[in-house]
Amino acid sequence: MSTSAPARREPVPTRTMRRSPNRGRLSLATCAALTAVVLVAACDSGSSQGPVASEPSGASALVNPNEVDATPLPSDAVDKAVAQLDGLVASLMGSTGIPGMAVAVVSGGETKYAKGFGVRDVTTGEKVDTATVFQLASVSKPVGATVVAAAVGDDITSWDMPVIEGLPWFALSEPYVTRTVTVGDMYSHRSGLPDHAGDKLEDMGYSQTEVLQRMRFMPLDPFRISYAYTNFGLTAGAEAVAAKAGKDWPTLSRDLIYGPLGMASTSSRHADFVARPDRAVGHIRVDDEWVRSDIPRQPDPQAPAGGVSSNVDDMATWLKMVLAQGRHDGNQVVEPEALLPAMTPQVISNPPANPDARTGSYGFGFNVGVTSDARTQFSHAGAFASGAGTMISILPSADTAIVVLTNAAPVGAADALAMEYMDLVQFGEIRSDWRELYARAYAAMSKPSGELVGKRPPANPAPPQPLPTLVGTYANAVYGPATIVERDGKLILEMGPGGVRKHELTHWDGNTFTFDLHDENAELGSISKVTFDGPRMIIEYYDDEVSDGVFVRRP
Repeated sequence: MSTSAPARREPVPTRTMRRSPNRGRLSLATCAALTAVVLVAACDSGSSQGPVASEPSGASALVNPNEVDATPLPSDAVDKAVAQLDGLVASLMGSTGIPGMAVAVVSGGETKYAKGFGVRDVTTGEKVDTATVFQLASVSKPVGATVVAAAVGDDITSWDMPVIEGLPWFALSEPYVTRTVTVGDMYSHRSGLPDHAGDKLEDMGYSQTEVLQRMRFMPLDPFRISYAYTNFGLTAGAEAVAAKAGKDWPTLSRDLIYGPLGMASTSSRHADFVARPDRAVGHIRVDDEWVRSDIPRQPDPQAPAGGVSSNVDDMATWLKMVLAQGRHDGNQVVEPEALLPAMTPQVISNPPANPDARTGSYGFGFNVGVTSDARTQFSHAGAFASGAGTMISILPSADTAIVVLTNAAPVGAADALAMEYMDLVQFGEIRSDWRELYARAYAAMSKPSGELVGKRPPANPAPPQPLPTLVGTYANAVYGPATIVERDGKLILEMGPGGVRKHELTHWDGNTFTFDLHDENAELGSISKVTFDGPRMIIEYYDDEVSDGVFVRRP
């Protein structure tokens, strides 16, 4: 990533609380971040201990009732849970039809289970094994958090380092936040940036630097008390650390984590994934059939947030290191004091809906919660609409963790399997219908977007104004420029760097047109309106949390 300073621009005002038809629609990546909502809880902080004789005033604060152990587990709890995994995987793959899956479980410093299932590509039928490399999607975040923690332990950086210390050119819309926002703020999604800020810019073809530069035009929610899952915000924090270290992010990740752990099949560079002979390709479901995705996911611009590729053998090694508080083969790869903040609640990600509900929290790259058995649990899921569904879950008090990787657009299979395993460890039985819960959650987030989806065009539409009068370049601080050209009697919308992304507009009614779109943030079947109103062009798809979708024609 370039660290050259871009031209300074005027900031935009703080976000107004306005909603649009596109707003409030959660993406798959959001589901990946919030998938642990159903498992986190607040444990009872009450203590049955009576007062201590001659106790000085305030000494009770020295006693932390949250350190009271949960009910002890049977010594064979992990082994009994592992014994059921084959059957659980078989039934899950049968019910969902997903092409491939790989699973690993660790406990006691050992890999207790590691297997591959199904195929890595439906067109070739090649089998998944434990060496098959998958894209991790947002499971990249906790992996990257350990990279930052290793850098913290090596005194390269700190979680409290301002982002501008590594990226002097970086800016947000408020000068105070620009000066103050830290690596930790970005890794806990509490910078105030809007939900998924920058993701659509990535889809449009903008580079990482260009996406980060445009963040200065995005509105902000209150700093450090707002949670909004933001891939490129986290990426800014990670890139600041890499710049401070004098390396690019993939190299820093290799040097601090992948290399020391012997994770030879793991990389934060997409070209390495593509070069692997044993790799799983993405699949999407079309008419209830899983087919190879025609939109390969190239996540290099947000590599720290979603660009890691790995297999379950390597991920098992990583999980063992995390459970061992940063140790591997007798070496301290990550200092415990640097790792602990990442696995400590830093912001409330899911406030309770009522007094007896459990609260969801986020650390630095990890979901943090407490299970119904009063056990601290760390987790993260990942999802690419183009064909990846992944999950890790860590239960330190049981000294166990699980990783599940799939090569299918997420339907909740990876999440459900991980939670079924954790239920079996804690209770000896599956307590909730995780499959149904996650299937519903992902289905709700996998619908095509657009007000006109499923609607028929008017039978007698009003004509538009003459097409040549609509031709021109339109400006929007976040998503522009957008150019309208006329070719063979049709209007073409050109967006992205150099107009690389082109959409043919179809007339709907009057000065309203439409275009179809399908990418990582727009499900198959999505439709966007484009309405011309004098010098303004309003694009429905870009009326979201970061922009009002209004593009103003340049003179």
